[in-house]
Amino acid sequence: MLQLPHQPLQVAAVPPQRAPAREDQAGPWHSEAVCRRDEAGLFFAPSKEPTAARLSREESAKRVCARCPVMVECREHALVQPEPYGVWGGLTAAERRVALARRRRREVELKASGATDRIAG
Repeated sequence: MLQLPHQPLQVAAVPPQRAPAREDQAGPWHSEAVCRRDEAGLFFAPSKEPTAARLSREESAKRVCARCPVMVECREHALVQPEPYGVWGGLTAAERRVALARRRRREVELKASGATDRIAG
């Protein structure tokens, strides 16, 4: 049997103060996730997966994410947690690392420009 680092069904909901809840949401966002109906192996790499197979599997997982009504919530969860493995919210772990680095860089730039504006004003 394939050993997976995480199962999509085992995620905890993102605290409301960190990610806005959907207005039509009655329960945790992951209860509406399309991936709950798909095989978890699509979203998480088996050990020693060849590169071509990984790229193909990740593209298939991203297609599932693209039609998911909670893709934004899932992505934000994976960025806030941060989830180290798998495809979450249409992003691979490597893509999430890039997104997090960009987010942190923007936050630093915004803080720096805010401090400069206060000094100049």
